[in-house]
Amino acid sequence: MAWDWQVFCEDTIERQPAQSCFGKGGDITYLDWMLSAWGWTVSVSLLALLLALVLGIVIGTLRTLPDRPMVVRLGNAWVELFRNIPLLVQIFLWYHVLPSMFPVLQGIPGFVLVVFALGFFTSARIAEQVRSGIQALPRGQRYAGMAMGFTTFQYYRYVLLPMAFRIIIPPLTSETMNIFKNSSVAFAVSVSELTMFAMQAQEETSRGVEVYLAVTGLYIISAFAINRIMAVIEKRARIPGFVVAGGTGGH
Repeated sequence: MAWDWQVFCEDTIERQPAQSCFGKGGDITYLDWMLSAWGWTVSVSLLALLLALVLGIVIGTLRTLPDRPMVVRLGNAWVELFRNIPLLVQIFLWYHVLPSMFPVLQGIPGFVLVVFALGFFTSARIAEQVRSGIQALPRGQRYAGMAMGFTTFQYYRYVLLPMAFRIIIPPLTSETMNIFKNSSVAFAVSVSELTMFAMQAQEETSRGVEVYLAVTGLYIISAFAINRIMAVIEKRARIPGFVVAGGTGGH
């Protein structure tokens, strides 16, 4: 079977070769459409990642607070709830169920609801990593902060969390890459990201091999870029000679 990469230079209306692959002259080509879909994928992923990091850090930290059993239980409930419901089910809940229960959500674009669903789902996973990172620290670090007269907030802010974040950079890298892949479920609620583009373009052009190879390449580029950025962060944040010993920092 011969490949035909010129399909990306065809306009999306009449399937005729456009003046330019980038849609000059008013034409919208399949390449334009694919790059636009890539932009939606990146937007959904980055916004969901930002939400997941904020919530995950807060929830993960709360789960390690000493002498706060109710707060710990609430944090555990958050993780169990959002981690154990499949992401696609959460997408449908946010898009179809919650707006009917809470009318204020009915005016929110589907794009935003997908960001919430993906961000909350990933926040549970990041919260678990933050909790593990804090509890992996030696108990002496907590005691050192207390001995200096720090409040609970202060020794978390200046002692425990900076060290815990260094420990969890590798699993955070995996989660950051996963969030780009998980964004593909947004097609289920008609967000025009890469997977929806691939499905529709394949139907229109009958060039599924070329379309899916191009889309796969964009997913790889996105994940690889995140991997390299996180690798640089990990290298710069590394503390020479630091070795984690005894998982008791969170207790």
